[in-house]
Amino acid sequence: MKPEDKLKELGLALPEKRAKGGNYISCVRTGNLLFLSGSLSYDVIGKVGDTLTIEEGYEASRQAILFALTTIKEEVGELSKVKKFVKLLGMINTAFDFTGQAKVMNGASDLLVEVFGEEVGTHARTAVGMMLPRGAAVEIDIIVEVE
Repeated sequence: MKPEDKLKELGLALPEKRAKGGNYISCVRTGNLLFLSGSLSYDVIGKVGDTLTIEEGYEASRQAILFALTTIKEEVGELSKVKKFVKLLGMINTAFDFTGQAKVMNGASDLLVEVFGEEVGTHARTAVGMMLPRGAAVEIDIIVEVE
């Protein structure tokens, strides 16, 4: 099943691309690797462990990964050209004493495996807490291998 069809089966749609917040491009391709600029959870704002629960953070990371998939599709034409998600850096807007960043990032990781399967969707990952632009709950930085 094509990734776009799997998204539809899950009741998900790729969001429209949002305006950039600075002087950069959303994706750089070198060889068969894509290096994406950070993808935000635009509609989920706040601090996990303060104004947001872990579950809300989990959903925010799913939203951020959907924005990343929009960028990937724009770059390569269709998501079935993704060969491997190599690395995710998950940045979570958290309360100072919050330590569940990995649980929040599981939302993005779980969605990639649901849509692309284990072989393509599993990846190396880092999850850290920090302040984020626009008050977003999650920002994800991705490296992906494509055809």
